[in-house]
Amino acid sequence: MLVLAAGVHDAMVSFDYLTVTWGYVIMRLAMVGQWLRAAASDPEARATALTFAVGIAAVQILWVARVYLLDDVWQFWSFFALMGLEVLVPVIAESRRPTSWHPHHIAERYGLFTLLLLGESLLASATAIFDALGEGEHVEDLFWLAASGLVITAGMWWIYFARDQAERLTTVRSGFEFGYLHYVVFAAAGAVSAGVEVELDEIVGHTEISPTVAGLSLTLPVAIFIASAWMLLLRRHLRPWASVVIVAGAVLVALVGLLPHVEYVVVAAIVVVLVAVLEVEARNARVRRGGFGASAHSLS
Repeated sequence: MLVLAAGVHDAMVSFDYLTVTWGYVIMRLAMVGQWLRAAASDPEARATALTFAVGIAAVQILWVARVYLLDDVWQFWSFFALMGLEVLVPVIAESRRPTSWHPHHIAERYGLFTLLLLGESLLASATAIFDALGEGEHVEDLFWLAASGLVITAGMWWIYFARDQAERLTTVRSGFEFGYLHYVVFAAAGAVSAGVEVELDEIVGHTEISPTVAGLSLTLPVAIFIASAWMLLLRRHLRPWASVVIVAGAVLVALVGLLPHVEYVVVAAIVVVLVAVLEVEARNARVRRGGFGASAHSLS
């Protein structure tokens, strides 16, 4: 991971994928070793474990060949094809004989990774704001941006963890849906920090982009996070009226990016309202369950 992280800058700025590719391959080859260990220690799951090991190793060979054999244009487009192969390996391997997994453990792992992303976003945003405050200008605007960023991040955390998710992870298919759709959740959570930094640069005048573009750089990731969290985590738990409010709130958050200079405050307010809706719906659900239990007890 350290090698991969060291190569991110060159990959994003210069389109030089050599270091980031080798970092990724080193990490994945460690996973090949783990699957070989599993194949040696668990005879019943050996076929599945070997399929994982062979599939992952084959894709890593293609990643390395991509860097040394293809030009910049083909390296860019082949990235998506190889990522498709990466996500197909588990689907093919698990189709032979599913591995054993614990739903509560899986839900906890994904939840903790989301929490880490939100925490990193908050830390990166805070660091950028501290640096800007050192210039001694736009203090009031930076204060509102910092406060709004804190409220937005806390609200995203609350929305994600509003309902328990382990109960829906009952099949291999539901596990794949849960895992792969989290790519959208993770990407949106990570992009929020970048959006806050763009807003900050726009406030202090360190960027030439328009206020609208700066606003959308924050509001769109928040909207995508809310919409994907509803689609993946919440819609099965909510009554129609609450789902309508959550989806409408996500759309409204996206549109707020068109408002200059106050969008982050408005987004924070909308997120607070959505959290309140989820809590009211949770309370109503508890009342309904309690009422049903009381009625059944009276009838008995």
